[in-house]
Amino acid sequence: MDEQQSFIELNARSRAKALLDQGSYRELLDPYDNVTSQWLEKQNIVISADDGMVIAKGTIQGKNVVIAAVEGVFQGGSMGEVSGAKMAAALELAAEDNRNGKPTSVVLLLETGGVRLQEANLGLAAIADIHAAIVDMKRYAPVIGITTGTVGCFGGMSIAAALCTSLIVTKEARLGLNGPQVIEQEAGIEEYDSRNRPFIWSFTGGEARYRNGLVDALVDDSIQQVRDALTKQLNSGHNDSARLQQIDYYLNKLNAVDTTKQITPEGVTAVFGLEDR
Repeated sequence: MDEQQSFIELNARSRAKALLDQGSYRELLDPYDNVTSQWLEKQNIVISADDGMVIAKGTIQGKNVVIAAVEGVFQGGSMGEVSGAKMAAALELAAEDNRNGKPTSVVLLLETGGVRLQEANLGLAAIADIHAAIVDMKRYAPVIGITTGTVGCFGGMSIAAALCTSLIVTKEARLGLNGPQVIEQEAGIEEYDSRNRPFIWSFTGGEARYRNGLVDALVDDSIQQVRDALTKQLNSGHNDSARLQQIDYYLNKLNAVDTTKQITPEGVTAVFGLEDR
């Protein structure tokens, strides 16, 4: 595989394979196991044999890793009962390996719009399980989140991203609690035009998130760059992200924001930006 090839253009399975050492890839619950959601067919939605979630075990530079990769082109990468359970189980499997004396890290490839609406509470419960599993897993080894594609990472899964030990993004990626269409629907197009791509990326794009200290690594779109950044983060150890230890710091920052007027990208950087970036 060409190391300079676009990482974004790969599907979830190919992304997982590209990150793992050659020959170490082993998929769990692959399409031949035919794990599908019972809810999609009832909605006249074409099902996927892996429910849009690829789970793989392997090594990176000889170190044990479990990868959970969301397929962004299936249902917008939305999380449902089955796909969410697969990711939560992958995290729990890795934690169990650590408890049994087998050091194992986790990589989450997050291309997701959040919960799958037609599965409602079942999807929300699965995302809650993922959050709990990340917190448990981080006691033993790093959980690295990676968001590269234009699907972005939104909804409850943006909370999962924030819980990760560290985050890696490209400038094409987006990260936010609410997606642009949701914000526009609730606040109006004057507040947030979901069709204004430069405006959206200036707030939630990977480059903006990195500049404002909310992610740990910004890389160009290539397999090599993503892999190198991932290796660096894995080698940094399993210490919790400093962001998770600074609740009062961020609350004070938020309380200083003037909510009576529309904030600008420059205003966000003035509040959250890191001088050394």
